[in-house]
Amino acid sequence: MNFFTRNRSWIVVLAFIAILFGGYYFLFAPPNNFSSGNIVVIAQGTTAPDAAKELAEAHIIAHPSALRFLLRISGTGNRIQSGAYRFGTPQNAFVVAYRLITGDYGLPLVRITFPAGTTVSEIATQVANNFPAISANDFISTANSSEGYLFPDTYFFPPGTDMTTILAAMRADFNAKTAPLSGEIQSSGHSFSDTIIMASIIEKEARTNEDKHIVAGILWNRLAIGMPLQVDAERDTYTHAGLPAEPICNPGLDSIEAALQPTKTDYLYYLTGNDGLMHYATTFAGHEANLRKYLD
Repeated sequence: MNFFTRNRSWIVVLAFIAILFGGYYFLFAPPNNFSSGNIVVIAQGTTAPDAAKELAEAHIIAHPSALRFLLRISGTGNRIQSGAYRFGTPQNAFVVAYRLITGDYGLPLVRITFPAGTTVSEIATQVANNFPAISANDFISTANSSEGYLFPDTYFFPPGTDMTTILAAMRADFNAKTAPLSGEIQSSGHSFSDTIIMASIIEKEARTNEDKHIVAGILWNRLAIGMPLQVDAERDTYTHAGLPAEPICNPGLDSIEAALQPTKTDYLYYLTGNDGLMHYATTFAGHEANLRKYLD
């Protein structure tokens, strides 16, 4: 038996290993022109084949077919996480596939603050600016019915967060913040929705906490005597009696508490003067005097 015959099995094994390694480098290794530091945005609803094509065009992977194969056999049903992905260093297709499946974006959490009084439209603009995969118009159409019930706060979201997750987090925060007030709301004589609507008006009408409680008392007084609210934040209240049908913004906790704890006064009128302060009156004549004194 010659040397070749005795060692043929080893040669076959080595050849097989060489083919495997060659196949790996051909199919799964990162391309030579890998674009380090590149950020690729995978839009919501993007299919695995389209994502593979985008990543190949961005020089993140060498062969889209190899990534499609890995995603197909992953057992996730080709589902990938949308969002912005940063590829700081070359990574093979196995790692890229794992990151797409798990939403490993390679970016820090997005910090986003919604001030008290922010409207759904304003929230949508902030969200779209921070999450390129989310359309402001889509956000508005989905969230409009939640106006008033999205708590204004600071949130931290992964870069690939979708609209549903953001809305759920803001609504959950609202529920958590208002839950301790449930007993007070029940004993207030006003429904939960009326309380939030009133709080949304107070948020737009008054700045300081003290003024919010006084304005709350004035507006509840107007409703009690059948007087139109006549608030500048919602012009319909000049022509229609009662509260607006829906909140006009997303109020903060101070305004919600003010709606529940109005300061009892005889005032029926108020205005914010050129001095930045609020001025009150019990009669329309007194209100007119304040207009001349503080706004002329």
